Amino acid sequence: MLADILARLQKQTSAGESGVAAAFELNWECLEPEAQELACLLSLFALAPIPWSLVESAASYSNLEFDIKGNCAVLVERYLLQELAEDTYQVHDRIQELLQQKLEELAEANELKRGYCQAMVVVAKDIPQTPTLIDIVKATLAIPHLAGTATVYQAWLSDDDLIWPFLGLGRFYQGQGAYVQALPWYEQSLFAAKKRFGDEHPSVASSLNNLAVFYKSQGRYSDAEPLYIEALSMKKRLLGDEHPSVATSLNNLAVFYKSQGRYSDAEPLYIEALSMRKSLLGDEDPDVATSLNNLALLYKSQGRYSDAEPLYIEALSMRKRLLGDEHPDVAQSLNNLAVFYKSQGRYSDAEPLYVEALFMRKRLLEDEHLSVASSLKNLAVFYKSQGRYSDAEPLYIEALSMRKRLLGDEHPDVAKSLNNLAELYDSQGRYSDAQHLYIDALKIAEKRLGANHPNTITIRENLEDLRRNRQP
Repeated sequence: MLADILARLQKQTSAGESGVAAAFELNWECLEPEAQELACLLSLFALAPIPWSLVESAASYSNLEFDIKGNCAVLVERYLLQELAEDTYQVHDRIQELLQQKLEELAEANELKRGYCQAMVVVAKDIPQTPTLIDIVKATLAIPHLAGTATVYQAWLSDDDLIWPFLGLGRFYQGQGAYVQALPWYEQSLFAAKKRFGDEHPSVASSLNNLAVFYKSQGRYSDAEPLYIEALSMKKRLLGDEHPSVATSLNNLAVFYKSQGRYSDAEPLYIEALSMRKSLLGDEDPDVATSLNNLALLYKSQGRYSDAEPLYIEALSMRKRLLGDEHPDVAQSLNNLAVFYKSQGRYSDAEPLYVEALFMRKRLLEDEHLSVASSLKNLAVFYKSQGRYSDAEPLYIEALSMRKRLLGDEHPDVAKSLNNLAELYDSQGRYSDAQHLYIDALKIAEKRLGANHPNTITIRENLEDLRRNRQP
């Protein structure tokens, strides 16, 4: 137990708080300078389990070039650090307090704090925008320390790194559907950026965009739109009208408008982003291919098939030239072109592209990946649209199972998969099976997204339609 550390220290001298401090001082004086410096570094970590990998990383960024593991063992022997399990440690709160006092006396204190922050920024950058359960488990032990970096040691984050801990924490919670816990970190990112840089700065614009993306994911469109617009305007003022970051903001706002069906607002932004990327990056660039793809998606949504098809084909060809025939972005283009052909009833053209995209993703990303789950779902939707229910069902079930394994049983994307499978059963007249799935999907959506989220409303309406249609 951590309390044993204090108990053993207290036995070395008189009982009481002053005895703890005296015993600590005796132990401290017995330490070599290297062990003392490591102890000061460890005092920066939160009062939570500390993975050894984080200690090594923080020591490396702090330029500690001595035997870290050996000195760590010394600290354990001196009861200044507890080994909870193999390669996992923790510092008691009173000992942390005493170590932090020593830290402030150390000439290298600021270097240690900066190194600690750099190590935590690496953790934040490793959290993907859509983390899987494996990503969540990998990051979980680091989260208390990342939170401390964002709050207690914010001043020692470099300008370039300032918003990264907040973004990592936001992604960690948002990726689990824990939106209530995620929101404060996106908000604090904006506050911290404004506090350090003022109201006009690229990091402020990035924080505005990240908060807008979060609001969009919740269906809070009226909250998201002004943030997208402010981020775009700010980037234009700071970077000029022609800049890759401005093109990205134009694209983000266009995607937002398209998601709401505001096609006339989206189109000029997509076109401007595409033109800007071509002038800045040249005609052959992955970002240009992305803009071509996005504009094609818009035209498809408008039913402008003759405008969309050449853009889809050009985006696919460009990605193959730039990235090679086997690449996740190529798989995405194959999938998008398949969806396009399906929407026109060109099923013989669509099916091989769906299949090729699925198997490419399996080869590139392994069998268990969210993009593989998406391809399974897309192929299932294709088969369902043709009335090939026996082909569609196992794919829907596999996509659902994979999302549960990767994201957990109560993730919003699991609710989508439940709804998809329910719609299949509904269309087959398997009403009892469909109803159970709609109910499960609705429970998850209401819990994770809220009652008024567009996805929640869709699932609720599907359930109501099913119940209404079954009434005599």
